[in-house]
Amino acid sequence: MRMAIPREIEGQKYISLTTFRKNGVAVQTPVWFGEDSGKLYVVSKADSGKCKRLRNNSNVRIAPCTIRGKITGPEFEAIARILPPGQSPQARASLRRKYWLARIPSPWRKNNVYLEIDVAAWNSLPATPGAR
Repeated sequence: MRMAIPREIEGQKYISLTTFRKNGVAVQTPVWFGEDSGKLYVVSKADSGKCKRLRNNSNVRIAPCTIRGKITGPEFEAIARILPPGQSPQARASLRRKYWLARIPSPWRKNNVYLEIDVAAWNSLPATPGAR
């Protein structure tokens, strides 16, 4: 069964993005996100903790949350990846459509990367122990 963006996530302002340290400890971060073609997009600094953790483990959890990170709905497992620069325009556009503040140019955005979060990719993994 293919699952796109969960309806509990669609249209929310913030999601809690949970990434995992090498030792398995979960780290939750409230983030803005864009929605496009059944995937979620998040912007972050290339040297941020969440990007470092994603380079080691692409498994993530997402859940609707408040601006302060309080979870307000169910969590969903997903796969995330850092997009190469050539694939960033779609992600950037999805965030700009949703948040007017993302449209304002600023010099500190030079080192930004975009993350693609795919719930359907997680659901398509084999359900064997250790496969996830």
